Amino acid sequence: MEPHGFFTDTSVCIGCKACEVACKQWNQLPADGAYFSGRSYDNTLHLESTTWRHVAFLEHSRQLSGQTTARPFSWLFLSDVCKHCNRAGCLEACPTGALVRTEFASVYLQPDVCNGCGYCVVACPFGVINRREDDGRAWKCTLCYDRQKVGLEPACAKTCPTDSIFFGPVEELKVRAQARLLELHRKGVHEARLYGMTELDQPGTEGLNAFFLLLDRPEAYNLPPEPRVPTKEAGRAWGMMGLAALGMVAAAIAAVRAGGEE
Repeated sequence: MEPHGFFTDTSVCIGCKACEVACKQWNQLPADGAYFSGRSYDNTLHLESTTWRHVAFLEHSRQLSGQTTARPFSWLFLSDVCKHCNRAGCLEACPTGALVRTEFASVYLQPDVCNGCGYCVVACPFGVINRREDDGRAWKCTLCYDRQKVGLEPACAKTCPTDSIFFGPVEELKVRAQARLLELHRKGVHEARLYGMTELDQPGTEGLNAFFLLLDRPEAYNLPPEPRVPTKEAGRAWGMMGLAALGMVAAAIAAVRAGGEE
């Protein structure tokens, strides 16, 4: 089966949160964020165990190129979601097999197998996965695996009124993303860039199956500029520990010899 995923074009997102609501409704997720956070109009703040799509409201301190009216700031919107990484730290860290790779190349978390250890939580470089307070188990976006199995697109993409969220075969989405990037550059929006589309762009995750078109640096959207899967660094870390241990042994031997000579 050909890998499927998301291409999210933030340049046409209007912050309506329809995707967020559709995700909650379809997946029967409990309500949260029913308060005024003080962070602009963002009440849910970040991805959570009960919020698998999160629309971030970001007040940008400068005007974007291509805008014709003078404004003290610009709005940046981002409909964030699990990235379904090609190399997924959560999947590699899971000791129970609760996290699996589906036939669509998405990373699916089986709640009936999860033991709530939390290893996946700390292994995700994007802070996507969290545990619920009521049962302690981890939860995240499933890429609407149940809908995909019957030929339907995920609820968030189906609901988006501006076609900010595209769903389909990843290779087709990459072509669409490149065309959209060139279009924006021709229109003078030189800040536009793609995030996470290829392994060259993100060697630490070997590319994402849910990637984005951004209108500023990733940091402006609270996205890590160079995310790295912790398990990818494990070999290097053990190697450094081995060198340190050899150094300590060599120092100890030298000290013993020096003491014997005295």
